[in-house]
Amino acid sequence: MQQYHSYIIGFLATAAIIYFLRSRAAYLGLIDSPCKRKQHSGNIPLIGGLAIFCGFIFSSLTLDVALVDLYVFFAASLTMIIVGVLDDAFNLSTRIRFVAQTIAALIMSVWGGVILFDLGELFFDGSLLPLGILAIPFTVFATVGVINTLNMSDGLDGLSGVLTLSALTGLIVVAYTANAYTEFSTLLLLSSCIVAFLLFNLRHPLRRQASIFMGDAGSMFIGFALTWFFIKLSQGEQRAMPPVTALWFIALPLFDTVGIMFRRITKGRSPFLADREHFHHVLLLAGYSVAQSVAIMTVLSVIGVVIGLTGIYFNIPDIIMFVLFLGMFSVYFWGMMHAWKVMRFLSRSICRRRNSKERRVNAARRTSNITPEIERRADLDRRSPVDRRSNVNLHSFSVEDQGTCTK
Repeated sequence: MQQYHSYIIGFLATAAIIYFLRSRAAYLGLIDSPCKRKQHSGNIPLIGGLAIFCGFIFSSLTLDVALVDLYVFFAASLTMIIVGVLDDAFNLSTRIRFVAQTIAALIMSVWGGVILFDLGELFFDGSLLPLGILAIPFTVFATVGVINTLNMSDGLDGLSGVLTLSALTGLIVVAYTANAYTEFSTLLLLSSCIVAFLLFNLRHPLRRQASIFMGDAGSMFIGFALTWFFIKLSQGEQRAMPPVTALWFIALPLFDTVGIMFRRITKGRSPFLADREHFHHVLLLAGYSVAQSVAIMTVLSVIGVVIGLTGIYFNIPDIIMFVLFLGMFSVYFWGMMHAWKVMRFLSRSICRRRNSKERRVNAARRTSNITPEIERRADLDRRSPVDRRSNVNLHSFSVEDQGTCTK
């Protein structure tokens, strides 16, 4: 199982392909420009996902595994990459993306036989919950769901990559302990390619922002890859993990995606309409930096993976793990619906109007002699007499609000 040369090749190949494609991204039309919803600086190449896929395919030839077992995986993944690159270049419609994801899921299930035949031992008597004739439709539904979950979590530099690595780490542990050699080697190889991508995408003291983005090609490919191995390792008599464990491995992205879709529906909006109300947006509004937000979400994601592994190795019944998962989602959803309360408890403010004002004041302080005391007095002078007498607390904010401070 020691194929370190393959993982090193995967890392180096991905990095080399990134260098090669980065200077050609504009020619290929794979550029992400700032807009109202995307607030990065400058034009960023969208070549991360393509580089990960190419590096992974090239280095997989050096693996000591039967590649015939992975042909269907490669074919379905290629579908995701092609459509993802076209989407990055030409901004395809949601319908086209869904059709392509459905085709990839059908290739996986019909041709590859990777199907969710059951959902684990979700009955109280410990018996399996079979899907029967719904097996393939539910497999397609789950695949499309995970792909779009990863796609919607790609909102900060390095976030999608580290969340994926967290889930892959859980799968690697499961495959290793189950002696699933092919899955173990393939997952490690994919992880090495993603690590190479993160060198260019993750913020650190020497990099103020990402130099490349993953793009829809990357999030769709990685989302499909996770689904493939989730199903592969959770089905059959010799399954390495129960299906509910997969939910824990991607708990945070699932919570965020499902939660925000529920909130959009309750507001009468399309669940697929893009906005800036994700969990990472709340963290940014609360004053956390991009790096801090990514670190917080990484820790929460790792906690989910640890809970999933604990359920396996302590033989906790599937039904208990599933009920616990739903309970945690309820807590998360309540917290997001009352984000201003949560942040006030943490001594943070998510008032967009106040935070914008503070950013302007901080910028002015860097170029003038304004002191905190001068600003405090000026702020009191700007308030009405009633506000000064009542000392109104302007820190409370609901993430639902789009420009005012409310309770």
